[in-house]
Amino acid sequence: MHRNPFTLPFDRLPADIAVFPLSGAVLMPGTQLPLNVFEPRYLNMVEDALGARRLIGMIQPLDEDERVLSKTGCAGRISSFSETDDGRIILVLTGLCRFDVVDELPLARGYRRVRADWTRFNGDYQDPAENEIDRTGLTDALRAYAESVGAEVSWDGFEKADDHLLVNALIANLPLDNKQKQSLIETVLPNERAELLKAILEMVGGESGGGGRMRH
Repeated sequence: MHRNPFTLPFDRLPADIAVFPLSGAVLMPGTQLPLNVFEPRYLNMVEDALGARRLIGMIQPLDEDERVLSKTGCAGRISSFSETDDGRIILVLTGLCRFDVVDELPLARGYRRVRADWTRFNGDYQDPAENEIDRTGLTDALRAYAESVGAEVSWDGFEKADDHLLVNALIANLPLDNKQKQSLIETVLPNERAELLKAILEMVGGESGGGGRMRH
């Protein structure tokens, strides 16, 4: 997977990282997530990140009050940002590497931080072998799913994307439920992640009963 010259090397990923708990907002390596930041604590977080490594960890909370965090999130680099006249920051995070939460640290200027363990996900920095996933099976499952739920799929982009980025982009963008997305985030190997995604698409498509319509 292509990385630009601003990408932090794996061995320089920080031991501590600021986290943004946001239900349903999924970042995966190589994907992009736009964010509209307006809460003071998260404005502080962005300001501090811009003055350091530009890294923010996106992580799903396990409860509505966002008190309990999932065990695994994904760090993203602020790859672009702009300020608004009403005090917001519009930014784009580009997914870099997943991490496991070791423990939570004291608040910093109102935002949350965790001690991160990157070890399990060092493969996020490596290019997977070609034809590692069952692309035909995944394509069939995605077509059936899209028809069932009425989802729009850019098939031209689907065919051009490499295997690794394709699976990650589907995880980040398909309207799956939070538990399904979290299980995919936590699956380490690309081929296992692709198989789990295919199984979820087949299950959801079967439950939906084929009542939707797909646009080409």
